[in-house]
Amino acid sequence: MNNVPTVFKREMISYFYSPIAYIVIAVFLVFSGYFFARILALTQQATLTYSLANTQFILSILAPVITMKLLSEEVRSGTIEMLMTAPVTDFEVVFGKFLAALFLYLVMLAPTLLYVVFLNWVGKPDIGPIISSYIGLALMGSMFVSVGLLMSALTKNQVVAGVTGIVTLVILFFAGYAVSGTEGWYVAALQYIGTYDHWESFTKGLVDTRDVVYYISITALCIFIAVRIVESRKWR
Repeated sequence: MNNVPTVFKREMISYFYSPIAYIVIAVFLVFSGYFFARILALTQQATLTYSLANTQFILSILAPVITMKLLSEEVRSGTIEMLMTAPVTDFEVVFGKFLAALFLYLVMLAPTLLYVVFLNWVGKPDIGPIISSYIGLALMGSMFVSVGLLMSALTKNQVVAGVTGIVTLVILFFAGYAVSGTEGWYVAALQYIGTYDHWESFTKGLVDTRDVVYYISITALCIFIAVRIVESRKWR
């Protein structure tokens, strides 16, 4: 784990020396700001519940954009071979890149805390659901980033990595949303696999261990598989 900070720093420099970080943050803030203002005007309620529900879908599209180049670009450019011969383990490479992408994700979310300040100024929002919602956003972000990282490990083309990451996360979102309110033997399975119900619990002020385990388990699984894929490239 000693080399994780080095990999993390390398990736953060790469992010902020290119326009991608600024573009993604700007796009997110434009859309999240629009939904916040629009929903606040319609509901006249000092709450973030409805605007953060839209945020989940926006993040499922933007997270793969953050991660799409992490491993695919290394493979395409050939720098992955130099990285693999350096005194750094495969896990350190993957985990360092994961932490860098997750940190950028959290930086992207940070300005939305101004919405909380504004709500406290104009009304009296329930702080409990707001706090739990941000905990959910952080856990959800770790899962989104890990899925995007896995897609990046699977291909040499960062555009393909981005598109497959977006498609995967959108499917996971609609897997639970589409069966909401229906009945059948498959409903419980799809609701657990999908992200919709897990996120909804956080917006109600609940930090359910089942939801926490869901996000952490998928994150760990995706990182594990990504490490194995990177390891397999040594023998090609």
